[in-house]
Amino acid sequence: MSEKKLAGLTYEQVVHKYAQTVTSVCIMRLQNYTDAEDCFQNVFVKLYAKSPRFSDETHLKAWLIRVAINECNSFLRKNRGIVSLDEAKEKAVDFTEDSRDISWALFKTPQKYRVVLYLYYCEQYKVREIADILKISESAVKARLTRGREKLKEIYGGD
Repeated sequence: MSEKKLAGLTYEQVVHKYAQTVTSVCIMRLQNYTDAEDCFQNVFVKLYAKSPRFSDETHLKAWLIRVAINECNSFLRKNRGIVSLDEAKEKAVDFTEDSRDISWALFKTPQKYRVVLYLYYCEQYKVREIADILKISESAVKARLTRGREKLKEIYGGD
């Protein structure tokens, strides 16, 4: 019996190819490796269980990002107020200020800007694609990019 294909890829190939993208989205949203791992796993369990049909790899990648964001949002709703401040500090992602890497500055931006900045600069999505993935208007994406860049300049300093 042949293995089911997802946009022409096997399940294992999809996991290998998009693991970094899904991980990054989850970490950007949750700012915690352990929680991000849980959501990462849930995304790929849903992919395996549902085996949706995709027209191409672009559709597959967008689906994975959308499901990752939804999983993170669901996780945050379910676990609101459960973790103590000390425990959160202990488990939080720690980025040191580095002039060559602005990841630490990106983590200090408000959530609604962080995800848009990540999708635009790291995943190289266009404004329209980000709007579709996040289910917001293109003008909202543009506004968040502009405000997010301003926040990054304040945090990072300079241009």
